Amino acid sequence: MKKSSRSLVLSILVLMAIVVATAFAFRVPISMAIAGKVAAYRLGIDAMNDLPDGLHVGLCGAGSPFPDDKRAGPCTLVVAGKQLFVVDAGSGVRNIGKMGFQHGRINAILLTHFHSDHIDGLGELLLQRWGSAANTAPVPVYGASGVETVLAGFMQAYSQDRDYRVAHHGDATVPASGFGGKAVPFVPGADGRVVVLKDANLEITAFTVDHDPVHPAVGYRFVYKGRSVVISGDTKKSAAVQREAAGVDLLVHEALSGPLTALLKDGAAKAGRVNLVKIFADIPNYHTSPEEAAETARDAKVGYLLLNHIAPPLPLPGLEKAFLGAAPDIYSGPIRIGADGDFVSLPAASTDIKVSRRF
Repeated sequence: MKKSSRSLVLSILVLMAIVVATAFAFRVPISMAIAGKVAAYRLGIDAMNDLPDGLHVGLCGAGSPFPDDKRAGPCTLVVAGKQLFVVDAGSGVRNIGKMGFQHGRINAILLTHFHSDHIDGLGELLLQRWGSAANTAPVPVYGASGVETVLAGFMQAYSQDRDYRVAHHGDATVPASGFGGKAVPFVPGADGRVVVLKDANLEITAFTVDHDPVHPAVGYRFVYKGRSVVISGDTKKSAAVQREAAGVDLLVHEALSGPLTALLKDGAAKAGRVNLVKIFADIPNYHTSPEEAAETARDAKVGYLLLNHIAPPLPLPGLEKAFLGAAPDIYSGPIRIGADGDFVSLPAASTDIKVSRRF
């Protein structure tokens, strides 16, 4: 190498070292500046303002009680025009902000049933909805009979927290009148269904499903300006789900793999965990397999099948195909194994079904 070339290389190396050393020396203020810009950006996001008019469904929690890196506990966002609803309040409620939505804009919470994984994030959701937007009225919490007891328990558990926050921040910032939720119980009629909310463009119907011995247990049907979605809730394969899903654009259906759950049962047996053997043996008898969900989607002639409440977790390559089993052969339409951040848009005055990821 010529002397001039060596000098050039040496100069570049020295310059690079100076840049690296300078960046290292100022890493704290640089990081703080970046963090400040990120904070301002994220706190200013409101996805509601950017969505086209229509019906939109997002999975803030696509999982089950099993720990799952890709799927938090059950939580589904439904946007109808400018109204924001949350169906179930599992640990996935933490992802609502991550998806670009503001907790303070939630119009109502709807619970399918009262299993722990569907309500364990309710306290946090109520707190975020109250404190993030100075709401002056509690959020309506819809559910079948028993929702009053569930909500009263959370309200009592958070009562001291409410007092601390009002005392600390002041009533103008966190109005005591807006704390928590207001139970809105409903009772399905003789046909197993009841309209729980209706306005000029939106109708939400609850319908009874079969999650025996869990009673009550319901699913929900949303219809907005001609677009429609059914959320099954937890259920065995259900004639009610098929009835409500007839012709809908999107069916969000729970799914549990019997063969994969059997692997857990066998593992528990080898480990001597007798109680878990019984639990893993029992679980499939009140859930729906992916193949059964596909049968429902096929027979109801739905436009898109999005599987949620995925159980068990799918941590290894190849397990998603094993999870689906024969489902793609049963239902010829699009099938997706849901994960946190999945988002489906059904624009009004259209037949489009647009699938995206929000994180």
